[in-house]
Amino acid sequence: MIGDAIDNHYSSFHPTDPDGYGGGEELDRAIKRLSKYRDAFAKICDKPVDICIGNHDRIIMRKAFDSDIPARWIKSYNEVLGTDWNWVESIEYDNVLYEHGEGGQAKSKAVKNFQSSVCGHTHTEAYVIWNIGKKQNTFGMQVGSGIGESYAFAYAKNFRKSAIGCGVVLGGHTAINILMPLGEKKAKESRVL
Repeated sequence: MIGDAIDNHYSSFHPTDPDGYGGGEELDRAIKRLSKYRDAFAKICDKPVDICIGNHDRIIMRKAFDSDIPARWIKSYNEVLGTDWNWVESIEYDNVLYEHGEGGQAKSKAVKNFQSSVCGHTHTEAYVIWNIGKKQNTFGMQVGSGIGESYAFAYAKNFRKSAIGCGVVLGGHTAINILMPLGEKKAKESRVL
């Protein structure tokens, strides 16, 4: 998973909805939603899921750090969210680097790192771009977002629509970006099919 498994809207650095969920309710909703992913992955994976830590996932940790709260007072993501996943800043499979993507997009990271790279973070872009060299080809894949018009994405209501989809990498050499139809209703319909 490429990151931002939870939103933390109530504690966002963006303006928050004064009529929105409080921290406890939002956390309860996140735990309930992630339990569905946890259970689904447990059925098909015999090892913990690798998940990149996204900027929304780390909001609480950043705020605790900014408030001078020592790390030993803070629980792990797994303890708080009821998962048994491997939370990482980045991870590599088949010489492809996966990271959430703050601080740059996949196309620039692939060039800078001389390595194929997959990123999320930027909700409004999804692409695969190839860099063809004399001895090596690399790609940058921006996978878009898994959310569209929802409570969690309300801060971006004046932005462009989200690129709702996912990316598939086969063997480190084939990169495919799969987009779902624009709009929350159409995206829900495509999940049913």
